[in-house]
Amino acid sequence: MSWALVLWLLELCALLLALLLLLRFLRADCDLTLMWAEWQGRRPEWELTDMVVWVTGASSGIGEELVYQLSKLGVSLVLSARRVHELERVKRRCLENGNLKEKDILVLPLDLTDRNSHEVATKTVLQEFGKIDILVNNGGRSQRSLFVETSVDVFKELMDLNYLGTVSLTKCVLPHMMERKQGKIVTVNSFAGIMSVPLSSGYCASKHALRGFFNALRTELSDYPGISISTVCPGPVQSDIVKNAITEEVTKMVGNEGDQSHKMATSRCVQLMLISMANDLKEVWIGDHPYLLAAYICQYMPTFGWWLVKKFSKQRIENFKKGVDADSSYFKVWKRKHD
Repeated sequence: MSWALVLWLLELCALLLALLLLLRFLRADCDLTLMWAEWQGRRPEWELTDMVVWVTGASSGIGEELVYQLSKLGVSLVLSARRVHELERVKRRCLENGNLKEKDILVLPLDLTDRNSHEVATKTVLQEFGKIDILVNNGGRSQRSLFVETSVDVFKELMDLNYLGTVSLTKCVLPHMMERKQGKIVTVNSFAGIMSVPLSSGYCASKHALRGFFNALRTELSDYPGISISTVCPGPVQSDIVKNAITEEVTKMVGNEGDQSHKMATSRCVQLMLISMANDLKEVWIGDHPYLLAAYICQYMPTFGWWLVKKFSKQRIENFKKGVDADSSYFKVWKRKHD
């Protein structure tokens, strides 16, 4: 066999592989690194067993589903949120899974905006379990309102809760991990932390701030290779995040979750989150197309990306004013074309 033929065959194989990867990406619901980890990486049931995991925002949505899936892996859980009765409900369901006992779950009410309480809460967890292996910063709220109609108090609330509350709790937990020279800090961010969208200017600001903070913190921990900093950026996921979103005033919520059939199932989002945690991935994007594709375009072709966002923005605002889910119409059109 001649070298020319060998080279031709190698080029053909490379082309076929590129085409296969492209076809796979068009059906993907996560970024390429996470997709590879799901196929070839370490499994959550191997890596996360016997760990102590503290989850904020555990009373609903992604946080609630996360603790349900973690409870099947034999971990010890700390459940935090403001609504104690909802945390108790989540705890009961975790116990019903059969893999955990009463002693394995600590219900720890926590208000992220009350930063003075975070040190006491951290000491409570350490007294109960002796260690914190994983902190999942999941607590936070979204926003649905136009900037010109929104009180500045809304922006303060979102930064206090989503950004400063998360930074404060991380600051309390990190010294313990540094002492042990191991641990995982996982922060649930959003596609809104990668690319901004209308009706969520305050939310986007808080998520961009989180992404910048944890990227910087990761560089400061270069002497602690056993501590991983992971940022999880989901797209639209079925949860109460829209229903509980703040509008133009801090005291006003959307109150209507709208049609969520077009959004990713919470169980799938959490399944991918666990894979990212098991593989210590630095940043992952979890979402269906067209959101996943838009994230790649905005990251690598920002001028074209902003042109696309502008095209979608007008429809998103119109949907909101009509009282329907802001993203529903164009997402459903995409689904009909590609399913």
